[in-house]
Amino acid sequence: MSREGIKKYKRIIYKKNKLNYVLAVAAVVGNSILQIVLAAFIKGVMDIAGGGDGKQLGRFMLLAVLLMAGMGAVCLLRRTAKNNFMRKAVESYRNKAFEEITAKGIGAFGKENTSNYISALTNDVTSIENNYLSAGFEIIDQLLTAVLAVGLMLYYSWSMTLVVVVLSCLPIAVSVVFGGRLAKQEQEVSERNAGFMAMVRDLLGGFAVVKSFQAQGEASQLYADRNQSLEQVKCRRRKTADLIQLISLLAGFLVQIGVFIFGAWLAVNGRITGGVVIAFVQMMNYILMPIGSLPVLTANRKAAVGLIEKLASCCEDTGEEEKQEKVTGVGRGICLEHVSFSYAEGKEVLRDVSLDFAPGKSYAVVGASGSGKSTLLGLVMGSCPEYLGSVTMDDRELRDVNTDSIFDVVSVIQQNVFIFDDTIRRNICMFREFPEELVETAVRRAGLSGLVEEKGWDYICGEGGVNLSGGEKQRIAIARSLLKQSQVLLADEATSALDAETADMVTGAILDLEGITRLVVTHRLDEKALTRFDEIVVMRNGRVAERGSFAGLMERKEYFYSLYQVSRE
Repeated sequence: MSREGIKKYKRIIYKKNKLNYVLAVAAVVGNSILQIVLAAFIKGVMDIAGGGDGKQLGRFMLLAVLLMAGMGAVCLLRRTAKNNFMRKAVESYRNKAFEEITAKGIGAFGKENTSNYISALTNDVTSIENNYLSAGFEIIDQLLTAVLAVGLMLYYSWSMTLVVVVLSCLPIAVSVVFGGRLAKQEQEVSERNAGFMAMVRDLLGGFAVVKSFQAQGEASQLYADRNQSLEQVKCRRRKTADLIQLISLLAGFLVQIGVFIFGAWLAVNGRITGGVVIAFVQMMNYILMPIGSLPVLTANRKAAVGLIEKLASCCEDTGEEEKQEKVTGVGRGICLEHVSFSYAEGKEVLRDVSLDFAPGKSYAVVGASGSGKSTLLGLVMGSCPEYLGSVTMDDRELRDVNTDSIFDVVSVIQQNVFIFDDTIRRNICMFREFPEELVETAVRRAGLSGLVEEKGWDYICGEGGVNLSGGEKQRIAIARSLLKQSQVLLADEATSALDAETADMVTGAILDLEGITRLVVTHRLDEKALTRFDEIVVMRNGRVAERGSFAGLMERKEYFYSLYQVSRE
């Protein structure tokens, strides 16, 4: 992991946010100065009480009014500037994190646990907000106030100040000893929380399976075990933080007692005034507070930096190389020449495949389960670059082109279309704005006009499209592709979860599209649909067994003929 990657996320916090930060720090500095002025003010009042005159007391009353007004102004500035800084910093950090995550390649992202990113964008951000951003101001405030207090103490009595400084060394050692342990525990909490969220997502996503197998008890036990594991890690972290605070507070108590005793001895011997003792008592708060809290604040801040490093490490490997060459179209078609591919070494999924797909034509890719149909589509959309042979789109080798440019040309319809919990319009437009006539044309060509007329554009589709039928979700995917004006449409088992009538309607909608190269992977060997394809590609054990029209393949009575006959039984 490069240090530049970590700095990138830290810089984004202050980008276009420097004024708020400077004003907030200025308010912190002003507050520290006023706190020291208050200590000096108390010392003066006590000295007057011990033998001053009324005129001096009057001047101090005026100073008290000015001091109060100054504190009010500083507190108002601090609250306003700090809140504005925190809001913009968290917003920018979270936006940058999401931008970096979505910049990852499909292949790299598909191999990772998305719960790590969910945790990074939720719980980790909260920790960074509290323990890195907010704690930063607290550290500045307490350190500066302590330094100014030591300076005033030296002015009043160097001997008492020396006692304070010597006794204050113990809490510093506490921070050094326990800070690293707390940082590791904070990262462990983040990792356990990501695993817990992944488990919860799986259990809720598989709710129907759990119920159908009557596995509620086992699911509840799994949840309880993971929950217990997470809380144990969090408890260890809290214990470490509490131990740091306890030792720091005990050390602070030692400092306070020592200063009281030594100050009393100096006052009895006439070396300092009673006002100085009272001022030291007041300033002791400015020393004791950082003694008790700075070790925890610095340890928490270090732990929060560890979370930033964790995100930077996750996002550093995008799975993509910076490639300048781009695909701009499919005017010369898509061509595979002697392509072989393996997900695992020694287990070829595709073997010496050579195919060509002409622009604007429709192709059905059929075959038994595990024959390499879906992998073939994965190669065409650039998600499997570690292949042998050549895969070109418009004469450009796909492993050498920028993957994002492929998705400018290609759209994919999966078996399970992802539908956002949003309106029909926003699901079709993917949250972008398009001219109304383009949207209406895409809806009409995808066969969605009836749904829009019945439900309306603002109808909420529900989580995962729960308020839509399978066919309606597939048609939304087709409309997305049309609105995007894709030149290539890949459909991977898009109708496998649909009933026969709906599947025919969706397949028909895809085949009715003109000017688009269509590659449709399907297990449904329906004569009515297959006769409409320009060509059928038959896969068997990772190889192209046959290719041709439906009538031609049936006439040969070879592998496709056998598949078709079996499907009718």
